Amino acid sequence: MGQTTEPTLYERLGGVYAIATVVDDFIDRVLSNPILNANPKVNEAHHRVPPPGFKYLVTEMVCWATGGPQRYTGKSMRDSHAHLDITEREWEAFLDDFRACLAKFKVPDREQHELLMIVESTKKDIVKP
Repeated sequence: MGQTTEPTLYERLGGVYAIATVVDDFIDRVLSNPILNANPKVNEAHHRVPPPGFKYLVTEMVCWATGGPQRYTGKSMRDSHAHLDITEREWEAFLDDFRACLAKFKVPDREQHELLMIVESTKKDIVKP
């Protein structure tokens, strides 16, 4: 008897095109979030990188982290965020945007939970102690 394997999170999310659509909306939220942009280092970083390139790297990362065939080619979370002095309040604002975006696209609860666990695993490399 053949064993059936459960689809990856990447597959359950709909693959690269669905992920890229959600990332596009999410990054627009992040780039315009007044709480995040009140941090001058974050605001400067948001304006230093063209949004399409930023969206590409985030899409690549999400695809890779969820089991897709893509390979993330950007900097580590620590290297790309350590100098930004991101606070707990800013992290929570980021998560609020993330949750709102997932809700907008009606991402099922199970997949939302799995995505949030992936995001939470990066917190220690992003938020200043």
